[in-house]
Amino acid sequence: MSYLHFDKTLMTNLEESLQKEILRTNSSGAYHCTTIVNCNTRKYHGLLVMPVPEIDDENHVLLSLLDETVIQHGASFNLGLHRYQGGNYDPKGHKYIRDYSWEKVPTTLYRVGGVILKKEKLFVHYENRILIRYTLVEAQAPIRLRLQPFLAFRSVHKFTHENPQASREYRNVENGIETCMYAGYPHLYMQLSKANDFVFRPDWYRNLEYVKERERGYDFTEDLYVPGYFETEMQRGETVIFSGGITETETQKLENVFGQEIDARIPRNSFHNCLVCSAHQFLNRQGGEHYILAGYPWFRCRARDLFIALPGLTLATGEQDRFEAVMATARKAAMLFINDNPSGLGISEMQHPDVLLWCVWCLQQYANMVGTAQCKERYGDLLSAIMHFICRNQHPNLFFHDNGLLFTNGKERAVTWMNSSVNGRPVVPRSGYVVEINALWYNALCFTASLLSGDTAFAEQLLQIAQRAKQSFVGTFMNEHGYLFDYVDESMAKDWSVRPNMIFACAFDYSPLGVMQMKDIVQIVTRELLTPKGLRSLSPKSSGYNPIYAGSPLQRDHAYHQGTAWPWLAGFYFEAYLKLYKMGGVGFVERQLIGYEDEMTQSCIGSMPELFDGNPPFTGRGAVSFAMNVAEILRTTYILNQFTNE
Repeated sequence: MSYLHFDKTLMTNLEESLQKEILRTNSSGAYHCTTIVNCNTRKYHGLLVMPVPEIDDENHVLLSLLDETVIQHGASFNLGLHRYQGGNYDPKGHKYIRDYSWEKVPTTLYRVGGVILKKEKLFVHYENRILIRYTLVEAQAPIRLRLQPFLAFRSVHKFTHENPQASREYRNVENGIETCMYAGYPHLYMQLSKANDFVFRPDWYRNLEYVKERERGYDFTEDLYVPGYFETEMQRGETVIFSGGITETETQKLENVFGQEIDARIPRNSFHNCLVCSAHQFLNRQGGEHYILAGYPWFRCRARDLFIALPGLTLATGEQDRFEAVMATARKAAMLFINDNPSGLGISEMQHPDVLLWCVWCLQQYANMVGTAQCKERYGDLLSAIMHFICRNQHPNLFFHDNGLLFTNGKERAVTWMNSSVNGRPVVPRSGYVVEINALWYNALCFTASLLSGDTAFAEQLLQIAQRAKQSFVGTFMNEHGYLFDYVDESMAKDWSVRPNMIFACAFDYSPLGVMQMKDIVQIVTRELLTPKGLRSLSPKSSGYNPIYAGSPLQRDHAYHQGTAWPWLAGFYFEAYLKLYKMGGVGFVERQLIGYEDEMTQSCIGSMPELFDGNPPFTGRGAVSFAMNVAEILRTTYILNQFTNE
């Protein structure tokens, strides 16, 4: 039995199956996302969702759905599943699902009487093309397979509705058609691997309902355009492949392409392999540049997420070449920012005050996992440039003070990872001396000085700054209750909230804290912030605790960092725990990881969602697949292996 497997009982229970989502990507920005019963529940769902740079910098849903109908002896059985306004489902094709599993590709088995039809889906790497292979496993006589496409041609942030502007024109191509609903969009080519009949029967299917959007407080209904349907005969044992892409394909080659793509897949037959496959989905190649997407289905490439996630997504899986490819693009973006030049690269938020410090941390992981000498040779100049930039007070919102610490202004705009805002103002206005920024700073000072040791007077200067920063850090952040203030502002007012950001000062290779201070902090984090799904962003004992990320956008913005649990923070907690307790902590960390393995069959199967409610049952929320979470669990397993293999 497959590691990711769901039987008929679960698949036909819509209360459970509609909560489980599936994600496929092409590593170039396009994706396919839906539920495991192929019923779209989000406006972001679709079979072919892709960037259309000619229009804007958003993703767009071209092909939303593809309904299959099995026709035998004149009787038709529609295998599709749609939710319409009022909570009505039609057709109810999920009742024909016998089995769902995912090793190399997601596979659905349908049974209609004596007919068993297998469906497998994949994206072609670096091509905007979804392939669906149908195999007639069992049948007493030939059947006819009807495929009915539902088109949207709209941004993932909008809806389409019946309108006279939508073009109904189409052109016959090899074993299919080419069509485009609106000017400016790429043409959509829908083709089959064998001869078929296309029946032009244009119509709008009205008032489809996306229940996840209703839950999130947004509009939730749309109309989809159906140009007609494809129909072909199938014999027992025969396969037919559907291709949906923005270029015409040679249909006789589709079977070979499908086979080659399957061979290139890693089987999702374990917790680790699921995470590795998920890691690959965040890698994104555009125009010769390499990026990390922060998450699916709505995130783009953000600088902080890139630097935090990159080591876990690449080095922890033994893929040094992928790290170096992404870092080559990130280096360009960082240097353009340092030199105050405009950037045409697709990395946002490089200007945030902690980002360059996370870049240093990221390169430190390269030194730890690949080698110090290689890190110095390849990235020594970048590290030197970053540290000079900060020490000379050239950053627009990061100020180096005489006490050795860094100061930032976060009152008017969110500047750290706790970035939720309401009416343009941060919900958590972290400003002044921010604890993780200064933990990153001390770590960066010590690491860069060590890397450059013996080469320049600058290394000695960094060490002198580190000595000042160490003393000031303890005096500024440590309180009499044994934990760290989250931030101390310009008036030296202290934020007493118990938040997870202090764990970084314990986890980094270089810490300004003593061992007993770190143990006190880890104990408080364990007692007040640790959950089976990550660290809470705020202790239940602190004012403003709001652990449920649900409701309207305003309600969710206020809850985003006020008690919700984040798996990526747990990665640093585990690192700190192992750093302090070494082999004595291995069993504890291994037991904690069980809570994350459970997620492989929950929200987005085989991946990790963005965040969880801070209270039981710790429901997964936000983006269905989040890069930093996947990365830090992978990096945790890497660190565990280092302990157990010593």
